[in-house]
Amino acid sequence: MKHRLVYALLALFVIASMVMAGCQPAPESTEAPADQPTEVVQPPADQPTEVVEEGPVGRNNYVEMKVEAPSCDYGGEFKSIETVDEFTVKFTLCYPDPDFPSKAAFSVFSISDKEFMDATSGDSIKMSEAPNGTGPYMLKEWIRGDRVIYEANPNYWGTPADIPNLVFRWSEQSAQRLLELQSGEVDGVDNPAPEDFETISNDPNLALYPRDPLNIFYIGFNHEVAPFDDVKVRQAIAYAIDRERIVDQYYAEGSQVAKVFVPPAIQPGYSEAVDWYPYDPDMARELLKEAGKENLEITLSLRNVVRGYLPTPDKVAQEIQAQLAEVGITVKINIMESTAFIDATAAGQEGFYLLGWGADYPGATNFYDYHFAADTNLQFGALYPDIVEEIRAAGMISDPVQRQVHYDKVNQLLKDYVVMIPVAHGASATAFKASIGGAHSSPLSNELMGVMTSDSDQFVWMQSGEPSTLWCVDETDGETLRACEQIYEALLSFKVGGTEVEPGLAESYVVNEDATEYVFTLRQGVMFSDGALLDSSDVVATYAAVWDAASPNHVGRTGNFEYFTAFFNKFLNAPAE
Repeated sequence: MKHRLVYALLALFVIASMVMAGCQPAPESTEAPADQPTEVVQPPADQPTEVVEEGPVGRNNYVEMKVEAPSCDYGGEFKSIETVDEFTVKFTLCYPDPDFPSKAAFSVFSISDKEFMDATSGDSIKMSEAPNGTGPYMLKEWIRGDRVIYEANPNYWGTPADIPNLVFRWSEQSAQRLLELQSGEVDGVDNPAPEDFETISNDPNLALYPRDPLNIFYIGFNHEVAPFDDVKVRQAIAYAIDRERIVDQYYAEGSQVAKVFVPPAIQPGYSEAVDWYPYDPDMARELLKEAGKENLEITLSLRNVVRGYLPTPDKVAQEIQAQLAEVGITVKINIMESTAFIDATAAGQEGFYLLGWGADYPGATNFYDYHFAADTNLQFGALYPDIVEEIRAAGMISDPVQRQVHYDKVNQLLKDYVVMIPVAHGASATAFKASIGGAHSSPLSNELMGVMTSDSDQFVWMQSGEPSTLWCVDETDGETLRACEQIYEALLSFKVGGTEVEPGLAESYVVNEDATEYVFTLRQGVMFSDGALLDSSDVVATYAAVWDAASPNHVGRTGNFEYFTAFFNKFLNAPAE
């Protein structure tokens, strides 16, 4: 690329000038507007925030930008997003959102270069050909169906990746992943089978890193698809499922039978007072008889991809098939390709299916809002207005006691309507060669390879499935998100291996008292892999491309942008229904 030659020559000129004239003082840091309260997030004391004075010279593309809704009547969370100056961006919300920092740390909302998005029209497929991120790795080659090959980003603003070459591979079979780890073909694997935990722990050449069960495995219904449009049929199936047997037989130690949709660690959100239907085959048969739906024949759809919430999907499907046969229901198992399955369930095309969710951040809004209050996620059929009302009300309240009142109502309604069957909170793990430094598992399943060390110049990671794209604003699949997380970064980030929010591309932020205004101060000197410098217009452009349905960059892969409506409710300029 001819730009790179120019940058290299400019870099030599700058370095020579520094040698002759000495280092210039760093520019003063940008301050938030005077009417903003105390800063909430600050960089660690040992982490520099000044502009890097030596190194490559980037391309400055800053433009003033503001995207604003005429009013908040359109129903979404954002009122406006604007550049305050080159390194300051302000979000003004229509209603309080105390979880906004966690949402801003989630990798789906990683920041892209405005110029690059304009050139590719925000098309995830086009953007995946030559991803342009700020992270520790860059794409070298994607051999479809086989592997993704990364190389270390030489201009990374943070601590450079110690291992220069990174490879992502995949296999649906946990036995295959373990075999390749044991043979040394790969350096780390995701989701080893529960029965292999002891084998890994007893092998001096390997190391097991357990993952806390911040997830839910559920059996889903689309209540608009017959025969699941009859609540008695859904109740009958709920009574027919022995959830304890499923957890005892197919899950790792530390897993839990689910009572409600969120795990007990999600507080507020978990409802102690609400319990699920007990296992009662006789009640199941009686309800089917009342509904006139005896001797049903139904199809159960799933993807055979191992996840922390579902370690053996094929075996669990067979177990459910056998349990429902005991009450007179014949089940045909339909195994689908992973991306096609996710797209089909989100579009409301599957009536009865197995799915789950791993936390993107440790908050109830991440579980409830995405699944039961987002009108771009139609997996359960049309939304239930009373459930949406309670979920939205809870999300605007900071007080945990008041929030819990709403979540108790949500969980009771989920049970009454039998929107889905919560089955398990699954304990899972990652496994690595014992020689890998910095190895870890994350309760959010966002393991970062840039912090790891090795005696080799290559690290090979093997997960359950191939990514769909390498630009993740319009994705929901965990294998895809992890692949993107090696390349891109969001305004904030989560502590490696944890859930604590810390600085990311923004070195700090401030928030007003009612949590309706958030002002972020960006790091200076951060460069995208194509040579453009990060500035506040990149942030506005990234969010606006998803928020504004009239934007020419509102493309993605499916155009669904499920996470956005789950987190922020409505698109601006959405077409009339």
